[in-house]
Amino acid sequence: MRVHVVSDVHGNARDLAAAGEGADALVCLGDLVLFLDYADHSRGIFPDLFGTENADRLVELRTARRFEEARELGRRLWAGRDKDAAIESAVRKQYAEMFAAFPTPTYATYGNVDLPHLWPEFAGPGTTVLDGERVEIGGRVFGFVGGGLRTAMRTPFEISDEEYAAKIEAVGEVDVLCTHIPPDVADLCYDTVARRFERGSRALLEAIHRTRPRYSLFGHVHQPLSRRMRIGRTECINVGHFNATGTPFALEW
Repeated sequence: MRVHVVSDVHGNARDLAAAGEGADALVCLGDLVLFLDYADHSRGIFPDLFGTENADRLVELRTARRFEEARELGRRLWAGRDKDAAIESAVRKQYAEMFAAFPTPTYATYGNVDLPHLWPEFAGPGTTVLDGERVEIGGRVFGFVGGGLRTAMRTPFEISDEEYAAKIEAVGEVDVLCTHIPPDVADLCYDTVARRFERGSRALLEAIHRTRPRYSLFGHVHQPLSRRMRIGRTECINVGHFNATGTPFALEW
């Protein structure tokens, strides 16, 4: 059995269309939307609406963790516009392309920048969306937990620690634990390019210690200090920043 796993697709529909080649199934750990590409500030919803110069400024402020100034920039730019309608329209265009690229079968959960309420419009019969749920793939049980925890970035699908922990609890014991964010371990949460810690889940870390899955698979941190480590019997693996690499992680058994 061979399963390919991707995360942080961020608009890379071209490589996503080939991500399932040679695999029995594709697993997607979320972040399909590209709001702003930090490597190329001309790409994404924000620069499409407001131009590259404003995107440069937004990245500068966020990178310096000057979040209130970044929000003030956003408020000025959005003044007089229907922000929710504009973003949903742009996301729908991206989702149409992303979901059309998914092979059959695909098993997917949400990332922190996704809009879960739109997914039913685009997920075809070959795509199974799971969040706080389990599914058997090739004789192994996979558990899925989507979204991220609350941060100063205020991305669309951030939830409370309690809600996230409840979804982890609902999944229970599995062979492969699939999440968008990593367990709360410093080396797995630190982004070496952004030079900051992303939020990992303490509840996920505790579940790994308690239920001892074979694998914990996740994304979210684009350039982690450590891409993989073992916690007890569990191999914890960041499956990679698919937007940049275009290459899925392969899991075989």
